[in-house]
Amino acid sequence: MIDAVNSTHGFALDVQGIGALRLQAKTDPDAALKSAVQQFEAVFMNMMLKSMRDSVDQDGLLDSEQTKQFTSMLDQQLSQSLSTKGIGLADVMLRQLKPQATPGQVAPTSTGAAPAPSAVDTPTPASDKTPVSSRASDFVNRLWPHAAAASRNTGISPTFMIGHAALESGWGKAEIRGADGSPSHNLFGIKAGRGWSGPVVEATTTEYVNGVAQKSVEKFRAYSSYAEGFKDYANMLRSNPRYASVIASGNDPVGFAAGLQQAGYATDPMYAEKLNRILQGSTLRQGLLG
Repeated sequence: MIDAVNSTHGFALDVQGIGALRLQAKTDPDAALKSAVQQFEAVFMNMMLKSMRDSVDQDGLLDSEQTKQFTSMLDQQLSQSLSTKGIGLADVMLRQLKPQATPGQVAPTSTGAAPAPSAVDTPTPASDKTPVSSRASDFVNRLWPHAAAASRNTGISPTFMIGHAALESGWGKAEIRGADGSPSHNLFGIKAGRGWSGPVVEATTTEYVNGVAQKSVEKFRAYSSYAEGFKDYANMLRSNPRYASVIASGNDPVGFAAGLQQAGYATDPMYAEKLNRILQGSTLRQGLLG
């Protein structure tokens, strides 16, 4: 039976755990493979529990969106707990996936690692036909080094930062650009207020006034690179007291998303919900594993 890999196992359905798994794959591929198949088993068990929940009527007087959310969180934790003992699926997958050496040969070693810096720090326009998973992988690979650096300055998970950038920029496809089409390297939609003395770009954005969406043209900060953009984003969160709860929730996706909305990062009343869907969604997980 497979033992739990404490350093990366964590919460199987938490994308932060996948980010840690990528890092472990660089130093200990065998342990990372064990953790990966065990997490897959946890996801499978969670799907089984969800299927069972869906077969039961959940529209009673005591049921609400909040109770459904907490039930889902409970099922995820149950899946994680049960997977430490396992049902045998992880063991079968491990036997199938682990390379077997033949006489006179050495079994190949996995070379998975955290994304390496891109040679060119500018986005490659993605075709509309590009699969979402491929676009997400490219997005994560290009930005991971910058998110990791910003994480060291804030304590916020680099995975959360990439998820936030994905929400604001549409996985890079809707990045704010100058009039000549040049990238602003501003993936977080940070506006150029009175305290900003650097370059700016203008773009049409959607703001919510009393819950009603309205279009307006605003000035946004422009940077020379994604590294600079992530650094400014991290400095803003760390230096502004209103984002204290965001910093404190640097390892909690729900708290991180809720903290940004409560701090007034965006006017969209559904902002936290949209961000949380990305942070705990399959697209980001696939991007981290790609």
